[in-house]
Amino acid sequence: MFRALRIHNYRLFFIGSVVSNTGTWMQRVAQDWLVLQLTGSGTALGITTALQFLPVLLFGLYGGVVADRFPKRRVLLTTQTTMGVAALLLGLLEVTGVVQVWHVYLLAVLLGLGTAFDNPARQSFVIEMVGAEDLPNAVGLNATSFNLGRVVGPATAGALISAFGNHTGPVFLLNGASFIAILFALTAMRPEELVPGPVSGRRRGALAEGLRYVRGRDDLRTILLVTFCFGTFGMNFAITTALMAREVFGKGAGGYGLLGTIMAVGSLTGALLAARREKPRIDLFLASAMAFGVCETVAGLMPTYASFAVMLVPLGLTSLTALNSANALLQLRADPTMRGRVMALHVFVVFGTAPLISPVIGWVGEHLGARWSISGGGLLSLAGAAAGAVHLARVRRAGEAVAAAPERAVAGS
Repeated sequence: MFRALRIHNYRLFFIGSVVSNTGTWMQRVAQDWLVLQLTGSGTALGITTALQFLPVLLFGLYGGVVADRFPKRRVLLTTQTTMGVAALLLGLLEVTGVVQVWHVYLLAVLLGLGTAFDNPARQSFVIEMVGAEDLPNAVGLNATSFNLGRVVGPATAGALISAFGNHTGPVFLLNGASFIAILFALTAMRPEELVPGPVSGRRRGALAEGLRYVRGRDDLRTILLVTFCFGTFGMNFAITTALMAREVFGKGAGGYGLLGTIMAVGSLTGALLAARREKPRIDLFLASAMAFGVCETVAGLMPTYASFAVMLVPLGLTSLTALNSANALLQLRADPTMRGRVMALHVFVVFGTAPLISPVIGWVGEHLGARWSISGGGLLSLAGAAAGAVHLARVRRAGEAVAAAPERAVAGS
């Protein structure tokens, strides 16, 4: 299950990621709570999320071009430093008592700018550390690292916010410090043990070239479109769980943080299961995407805080399984010279649409009710996954018919 950890560079990367991811999840909870403290508005919460992912919408695809053009480790050192600085600045503003909501908005944009260029480089860097054979295991372990932070981070953030008299500043400062771990891991790697992919070189039209490549690949296109549906409409947990905790169940920061931890238990389970799989399968991807839609729809109907929390476990498991399967399938099926741009598209369809949909989700939660914001997203996610499954089934049948035609012709002669 942990075979990729035998590789020195990946082992450093994994440990640094656990520390940094924990801090990042602490910041997510603290940032959402700070916005609610400053405004009391679900719409403002949606705007914050939108601004954080706006750079992914605007620059995320160019992040893939950068990942294909420059050494990925150098890109990651720059992006991780940028995100650490953003966290420290927000912490200082809150601790000194001068923070206003526009400060949060501005630093959310800076954090998003780092993310836009970080994600394609980080995801396509994994295969350079471990190789194609260990890639599915490493993708699963990456998700494990992410969700270990997700288990510990939200609950820790909620406890710290309560311990510091409802102040979020110390949480932001701790997150800023946590970036030291991943920066150390990147600088301590053995460059001679990395296997860099081919560099695309500087030329005009690199982004359009990547888009044409994906458009011509039916399998990649379908994976990305299904991921777009559940990533855009279903994975708005920062908004939906905050609104459910506060508006439906009357919980404070601790109760909200606990929901994030409970969902992470399901996601962590999914990550560990993914690390055990030798090879990703597209059927598993589609099935988990449909199961995610069902679980999210049901979660929004739960009558109590406890029953809602229980439903977050399978919701986390199915979302992680779908995302991990998509990640591994795309990396293994993409041409190495296109891998950065393909993974940029993956990041884009999961996170890049947040600036467009987050304010809508916040508005729905505020005016129609928090339950609509989560169950509606589940229904749309289910519809997209089902459509993808039907499309691929038709493509397979058409391919089988074409393959069988020569055999029928020979038999007829």
